[in-house]
Amino acid sequence: MSPSAQIALFAIVATGVVSAIIGSYGVRVARSTSDFLVASRTVGPVVNASAISGEYLSAASFLGIAALILREGADALWYPVAFVAGYLALLLFVAAPLRRSGAYTVPDFAEVRLESPLLRRICTIFVLVIGWLYLLPQLQGAGLALTTLTALPAWTGVAAAGVIVLLTVVGGGMRSITFVQAFQYWLKLTAMLVPAIVVLGVFLSGSHTFDRPAAPTFPATTTVEIRTDVVLEVVEPVDLVATGVVDGVPVDGPLLWQPGPHEVLADSVLVFEAGTPVPTAAGAPVTDEDWLVPMSGDAGYQLFEIYSILIAGFLGTMGLPHVLVRFYTNPDGRAARRTTVSVLAMIGVFYMLVTLVGGLSRLYTPQLMVSGQTDAAVLLLPTAALGQGWAGWLLAGLVAAGVTAAFLATSSGLVVSLAGVLFTDVLGGRWRDFRFAAVLSTVVPLVMALSVTRLDFALTVPLVFAVAASTFCPLLVLGIWWRGLTATGAVAGVLVGGVLSGVGTAVSMFVDLPSGWLVVLLNRPAAITVPAAFLTMVVVSRSTRAQIPADVDRALLRLHAPERLGLTHDRLDDDPDPGASGRSEAPEGRRSATGW
Repeated sequence: MSPSAQIALFAIVATGVVSAIIGSYGVRVARSTSDFLVASRTVGPVVNASAISGEYLSAASFLGIAALILREGADALWYPVAFVAGYLALLLFVAAPLRRSGAYTVPDFAEVRLESPLLRRICTIFVLVIGWLYLLPQLQGAGLALTTLTALPAWTGVAAAGVIVLLTVVGGGMRSITFVQAFQYWLKLTAMLVPAIVVLGVFLSGSHTFDRPAAPTFPATTTVEIRTDVVLEVVEPVDLVATGVVDGVPVDGPLLWQPGPHEVLADSVLVFEAGTPVPTAAGAPVTDEDWLVPMSGDAGYQLFEIYSILIAGFLGTMGLPHVLVRFYTNPDGRAARRTTVSVLAMIGVFYMLVTLVGGLSRLYTPQLMVSGQTDAAVLLLPTAALGQGWAGWLLAGLVAAGVTAAFLATSSGLVVSLAGVLFTDVLGGRWRDFRFAAVLSTVVPLVMALSVTRLDFALTVPLVFAVAASTFCPLLVLGIWWRGLTATGAVAGVLVGGVLSGVGTAVSMFVDLPSGWLVVLLNRPAAITVPAAFLTMVVVSRSTRAQIPADVDRALLRLHAPERLGLTHDRLDDDPDPGASGRSEAPEGRRSATGW
């Protein structure tokens, strides 16, 4: 194993070990179900903001945003804008009222507000779907990092990530991962900040420029292995050496590509000399000039995609189960608001750095635009800019630690939120055990990650946001701010939004369709599915006004009244051991939707 691989492997292992050690502190103090699910609601704004930021900035943010910037340029800037703005929506509409609800989970909130067991069951299903779908790219990101940096099989990274996450969550639940995720945010920020500063210094000291009406060029002789079928486009003649099937013809030797598209099949190998213009995947900006100009492609499609991305990111954040559960851990609604403001600043700084790294990757890792493996840009940038030496290897090791923290933090939060829902709403009798729920929450996506071909972060994550925006966002916004919402209306809206966005997600991930408006609608469904969900909830609720809960005014007063009035009451739990099976009874006179 090369020195660079050894350093990267050491950084990955060290991050996992340190995370486990920090998590052991939470293990010692986690004793009740409240500790495991919401850390007994005692997490302060600063620690909670760090933990939320660590949890939210997933492998998709660490690797995927830079990949989008590398490939699409200015058009990709809408993604970080949408993801950051989502916390503004949380701050304005959801954070404090959600905390005052006293619930443990999203299904718990649904029943508290509308007293509907059916709505609770439907919400449980969508929590599991969204959580497992979001866990899949996190685990696959672990495999990508390990195989890119160390050449070890990808499955070893997937399996190792699953085991570390499971041990951390089973040991101490939310109490444990809170400290771990706070540490992991600052590690991720450092792992992005240092390479960004160093590579920016290299860029400023050289002669590179983005301001040119030509394609980027290879800085050195480069060999590119094509892993999936791809159509590449060039704007000027390109000399190369190819082995494989190109433009439908088997080749093994020199080629001259004329301007236009060229199809290259999987398992082909392309060799480009230094200074050769870089071919790009069809549909992506070919020249640096186009890369810098927004909407340089098909404006008809792109404008719709931009709106859909913004809607999914802005509204989808408030529907992510692992994000929502974090607001239940605040001591009160005021702390929830302060936490959200801090999170906005923390993730905003991070996304600025990721955008810078993605732009620099176009100069130093152009081969990724040919192979399509743009998700590896952040991992390969240090050695590409600094060369194969100790400086590049150490910087790559720091990046490896950061990406390890990224997929561990988000995966841990997802597993806790999923385990909480399984524990409270699915498992019963002797199977009702938080630790068993955590195992089940991890095993399902782990098996999928090991068996499904790695998915593109740029496609998968926005689809998850679209499903969340189409289901839980309308339920939360209308449930918190509109007294006219009924259980029937909520059920209808969640089903309409969930089914429409779910179909788009399934088809986009597993079916290869020709380009056109149908593909755009399936890949970016939020602009259609979110309004459909809101409209359905309003129309059906108005037609079922007789079902408005009798105590709706009292419920809304509880959500909006300041804590000093004493109207907020948390869901209580007498179960001292969440690993024990069976249900504990709630204190007499206090209704508990969870059955504790």
